[in-house]
Amino acid sequence: MIYLQLFLSFLQIGLFSFGGGYAAMPLIQGQVVTRYGWLTMEEFTDLITISQMTPGPIAINSATFVGIKIGGIPGALAATLGCILPSCVLVTLIAKLYLKYRNMAVLQGVLGSLRPAVVALIASAGLSILVTAFWGSGGKVILQDTRWSLAVIFAVCLVLLRKFKMNPIWVMLLAGVMKAAASGVGW
Repeated sequence: MIYLQLFLSFLQIGLFSFGGGYAAMPLIQGQVVTRYGWLTMEEFTDLITISQMTPGPIAINSATFVGIKIGGIPGALAATLGCILPSCVLVTLIAKLYLKYRNMAVLQGVLGSLRPAVVALIASAGLSILVTAFWGSGGKVILQDTRWSLAVIFAVCLVLLRKFKMNPIWVMLLAGVMKAAASGVGW
């Protein structure tokens, strides 16, 4: 039964995660944290971090991770298959239709209207992860409970990425070194 739940949960995620991996994060969170409680919010944040560090799409890495945690290798196969099945079918159909009707104004209008929704999904996921990182999974933003070392690391990384256009891999490594150093001095 758990394999069917994993398959159906990630089938829904795969079916409705327009806009890629970042847009899928709120959907994954809704299924694995809120609906089924397979992961805590801290585990979900760790999952996103691990999914970013490993090759491949976030949704598929997440499906595999959750599947292994909940149902072992068969669970991973069920969740991953559920996640990729809608994409395989939809991309095949859409590619065929797009090639036939790509010059239609209605199609361009539909594609244009999806962009703001995708941006909103990505922003929502980013804010959820940010709140969890700085204030824990309680969801309450209380200034005295702020994890200041993480806020400083975030700010430094943001400046390095946006202003200095530093390679994200080096920024991730530097963030790990900064966190280890902050933990070493008890901050």
